[in-house]
Amino acid sequence: MDLHNLKAPAPNTKNRKRVGRGEGSGHGEQSGRGHNGAKSRSGYKYRPWFEGGQMPLQRRIPKFGFKNPNRVEYRPLNIQTISEFIEAEKLTNTVTISDLVAAGLAHKNDRVKLLGRGDLDVKIEVEVHAASKSAIEKVEKAGGKVNVIEN
Repeated sequence: MDLHNLKAPAPNTKNRKRVGRGEGSGHGEQSGRGHNGAKSRSGYKYRPWFEGGQMPLQRRIPKFGFKNPNRVEYRPLNIQTISEFIEAEKLTNTVTISDLVAAGLAHKNDRVKLLGRGDLDVKIEVEVHAASKSAIEKVEKAGGKVNVIEN
């Protein structure tokens, strides 16, 4: 038995709706389209957002807020993550953007911001696009240095 040999059982078959074939068919006169209106006409196109002349949803809902088109988005990177990767020998004590990309902590075009969650035991030199005050303090306290680069 193959898939092309399979046949549906008899009760599972259903005749298609033949509209416009007389009153006896049950789908005569208006052919299942109701009486008047746009949906009864040929060539009617349905737009998903159209609400039949009612005030549409996108105009009923209040608008608020502001999206800054010049916002700069950073990929967050915590000190704790860097120390874990150094312990696992996936990063060295000198961390550049290309090292972060190779380790999977950032993408090629990401801007990276160093954040201060976690503790640091080793002396490191980190190259990032931005850094928080607490992160800079923790790195410098461990004897390291944070280089903020422009991109």
